[in-house]
Amino acid sequence: MSDPDAEGRASAPLDVLVAYVPPSHTEALLAALFAAGAGAVGEYRECAWVTSGTGRFRPVGAARPTVGLVGELELLPEDRVELVLERPLRRQVVAALRAAHPYETPAFHLIESADPDA
Repeated sequence: MSDPDAEGRASAPLDVLVAYVPPSHTEALLAALFAAGAGAVGEYRECAWVTSGTGRFRPVGAARPTVGLVGELELLPEDRVELVLERPLRRQVVAALRAAHPYETPAFHLIESADPDA
């Protein structure tokens, strides 16, 4: 990860990763994301926002769900995890997410942050 400039700004553009994970796997997922370089802001490390909610999905076709049965609607507790990452780290952070996440197809999205100095 790059060093912040004299005013504490990251030298690379920041993105935001949002992912949904069962509460039983939140800490392990965060540890993997932090190890990949996510969650660093200036002189702070392991920064994240975690909120709890209810996930909803219905596995279909050839799905191999970790939880639930194919064809049946599943509602279960999930944590929404949000953290920043420097844009050049995208590939390795997403690879860490996929490797550490318990679901066959993890739900996540990346948001490009606007340049605050533009």
